[in-house]
Amino acid sequence: MPAHRTRAALAVLSAVALLSAGHAVLGQGEPSSGGAGHAGGPGGAQSQPQDEQSVIPFAIPRAGPFNAAEVEIRNSEAITDWFRSAHADAAAEAFRHWDEDEEINAACATCHSGEGFRDYHGLDGTEAGVVNGPIDTGGVVDCGTCHNAGLAEVTEVEFPSGLMHPVQGVEASCMTCHQGRTAGTDVAAAVAGRETDTPDAELRFINPHYATAAATWLGGYGGSGYHYDGKTYSGRFFHARPVASCNSCHEPHTLEVAFEPCLTCHQADEPQGIRISRQSYDGSGDTSKGIRDDIAANADLLLDLIEAYSAEVALVPIVYDGSRYPYFFADSNGDGMADQANGKAVPYNAWTPRSLRAAYNWKLVTADPGNYAHNPAYVLELLHDAIEDLTGPLGRDMDALGLLR
Repeated sequence: MPAHRTRAALAVLSAVALLSAGHAVLGQGEPSSGGAGHAGGPGGAQSQPQDEQSVIPFAIPRAGPFNAAEVEIRNSEAITDWFRSAHADAAAEAFRHWDEDEEINAACATCHSGEGFRDYHGLDGTEAGVVNGPIDTGGVVDCGTCHNAGLAEVTEVEFPSGLMHPVQGVEASCMTCHQGRTAGTDVAAAVAGRETDTPDAELRFINPHYATAAATWLGGYGGSGYHYDGKTYSGRFFHARPVASCNSCHEPHTLEVAFEPCLTCHQADEPQGIRISRQSYDGSGDTSKGIRDDIAANADLLLDLIEAYSAEVALVPIVYDGSRYPYFFADSNGDGMADQANGKAVPYNAWTPRSLRAAYNWKLVTADPGNYAHNPAYVLELLHDAIEDLTGPLGRDMDALGLLR
């Protein structure tokens, strides 16, 4: 037989031998025909002696080829929904902000990384209530943030106001990360003992943070907003049954709002069109629009008054830029553009106690795009009282605005 045919025949025989060996390796963990179990299996039976084929360090699959599309993945729909949500957007600023540092600072890691969240609540075996770190960048709000069995042991969540709010299960995840970073008491402490309408260079803008849905939902009970003396504020918005938690309205993986249940009680084409009262809160008299529009109108009015107060009373014009921290900047020439120094925008440094508490409430309300659903009464109260507080030194007639609280 020619040499090349001999080599080919040997190759075929070798492949057959390896295939047989591979099947033997895959089968060595199965019970033999005599019924003996594998080592460590049920009954603790010892493995039977293996033939010399078992020393082959690899195995060829029993069957194939495989079609990846046919491989069953449990919870594939939930995983796909989550992957398309903001919680999984690894390219977002919420998760990329610390890339240059290559580590997320402890104050932010709790909510900007699944690893940090588990660290904070002690779900990774570390001390609860603090991020021990370091927490690497590259993480997102992953499955383990909400599907960790240890969440059953988390029975309350602390809010910036000091409130310890009782929670159950996955509610701990939502309440931990959508409560904001500050409370009205922080503003009260900052302005205490200072002249109400005198600019103070030591005052800095206090940022309530972003997506503060839980803070809005708990209302005056949670103490997220600045509460003016002599005023009372609506507490937690209990809505109506069966609305009892975040997941009552939000699909937990897509984060989208289920609108159909709303139609049980409300008549509207979209959530933003729902109106909770037959009275107008923004002075327009128009009750055909959603309550969201009343809130937006009053928020716009409050920002206009903050700008007017800064220019006319504090005598240092202010401009808001939501794209960069700390959002409020000096605008000394009143051209609507932030002053620049060394190539950077100049943060506003002529805050008075009156303007600071008004700006804080404005930012808190506008930081929650779902405020009209989470607690419309509370946010309308915060806006009304801040507007009322600014109209005095500006000489504006509050009654003429026609606002309702």
